Amino acid sequence: MAEGLNNPAARAHAWRRYRRLMKWMAGFALLVVLGALAALELMFGPLNWVTVLAAIGGFGGTALLTAALMGLVFLSSGTGHDEDVDRRQ
Repeated sequence: MAEGLNNPAARAHAWRRYRRLMKWMAGFALLVVLGALAALELMFGPLNWVTVLAAIGGFGGTALLTAALMGLVFLSSGTGHDEDVDRRQ
């Protein structure tokens, strides 16, 4: 059985890499939200606060949720947990 996240050094490295990925994706989500708000304002004129909050939740939330789930898939695969699940004794 591979050590994966049972090894403290491997666990620390994997979570550090995951947090770094999430920081980059949060920055990307911010750019997406700002771009979407700028495009919406160009098309429809001044936006009310409900529209701004909906855009933040919709565009930003989707980007961050996608990044979080895909990051966890990469974390699981990169630490050997996927192989551990498939091994049978």
